Amino acid sequence: MPPRAVRQTAADAEPDAAERADPEPLDAPASRAAATTAGSLADLPVAGLTRRRIALVIGALVAAWVILLFARQVGEASEASSRVQAMEASNAALEVEVAGLERELALIQRQAYIGQQAREYRLGTSREIPFVLADDAPPLPPDAPGMASVRLGAVVDRPTPLESWLDLLFGTADDRPE
Repeated sequence: MPPRAVRQTAADAEPDAAERADPEPLDAPASRAAATTAGSLADLPVAGLTRRRIALVIGALVAAWVILLFARQVGEASEASSRVQAMEASNAALEVEVAGLERELALIQRQAYIGQQAREYRLGTSREIPFVLADDAPPLPPDAPGMASVRLGAVVDRPTPLESWLDLLFGTADDRPE
């Protein structure tokens, strides 16, 4: 029998490739049995989590995600509409400015304006007498010739002849002692 013992020791010395790659621990049969009886993690109620509760949590997360996406789009839409309103207001202001500039262009293209500006540089005709107001000249009084208060059709508050005589004889109401 010694040859047989030698054979067993040689077989024990050279295990097959499967045994070399995955050696089994001593309690391997017990762990394999537990894995086959437990099935999967879904079968184990961990901290009270059931399939229904997990589905509800996932559904709530998806709903919250969708709501956040729509809220962002609503915010972007309201921002775009406010930008449109600002642009419309800006365009209206620009239209008014362009209309004013067009009126100014029509004015400065008139020959009368060109002649007036030429006179400022003393480029008038030979019969004109050039003059320039001093920079520190006082403003004209309201009753000066050519002012709006003495133009044709302006309402003038002149005293009657009787009021003029009374003011001359007795003085104005401002001059009388109280």
